[in-house]
Amino acid sequence: MIRYAKPTTLEEALALLGEGAWRVLAGGTDFYPTQGSKPFRDNVLDINGLAALRGIAETETHWVIGARTTWTDLVRHSLPAAFDALKQAAREVGSLQIQNVASIAGNLCNASPAADGVPGLLVLDAEVELRSVAATRHLPLSDFVLGNRRTALLPGELVTAIRIPKRASAGSSAFVKLGARRYLVISIAMVAARLVVENGIVMEAAVAVGSCSVVARRLAGVEAVLVGKPVGPILAEAVQSAAMAELSPIADVRGSAEYRLDAARELVARAVLGACGLMDNRGMVAA
Repeated sequence: MIRYAKPTTLEEALALLGEGAWRVLAGGTDFYPTQGSKPFRDNVLDINGLAALRGIAETETHWVIGARTTWTDLVRHSLPAAFDALKQAAREVGSLQIQNVASIAGNLCNASPAADGVPGLLVLDAEVELRSVAATRHLPLSDFVLGNRRTALLPGELVTAIRIPKRASAGSSAFVKLGARRYLVISIAMVAARLVVENGIVMEAAVAVGSCSVVARRLAGVEAVLVGKPVGPILAEAVQSAAMAELSPIADVRGSAEYRLDAARELVARAVLGACGLMDNRGMVAA
């Protein structure tokens, strides 16, 4: 017999997960389209009664985003400028109705290469909090998303939060996305960039690209090229000459592999300029 449960405490939810296999239901914006009209064959654990998993808190060392926090919650919360890329990505997740219910953790657990939230979290050095009855562990986001629809989530575990180290919330950031149309679109390529600038010089750079490899990836080569450069058009020139060996785009109905790679390079340049205030997220030179 198929079971449905809607616990009201985290302890109850973890106890149920420890008993056997469940499909976790949060916002439902991926859950229901995946299910379609097929009959349910798995137990369903509805975590929408877990109020403790929704919201954003600040500790001495981290910003902590509860697993059930929605994209709208994120956009409305006052956060440092380093989170601007993530907020810009949040506004690109489906429609306003989807943003109102879709959970940030659900976006990660769905593990799509085109998940809008992942690049913005990668440039913030995000880590995923995983809890079970037996233990709590923290994984870097880059170690949690393993591939298309694959994560490092173990049986009996639940994603309970995304944690951003305070040291990674310095500087400012920007997000740029390319799709076949303006809204309600799966990305052809997308980029988040975060820069820490002191006295007009880039002291720290974090750049991540999505939809151009099996998982979204940080571009270590680009980051290394940017550090030490003065703020200005030279940053875009540096990006154009940098290697992007981390990317391995595929060809599909949205674009060829070559087009994706060219697009990613241009988007990286725009995101980098946007992060230092030289270009807006529409690709226009800032006034």
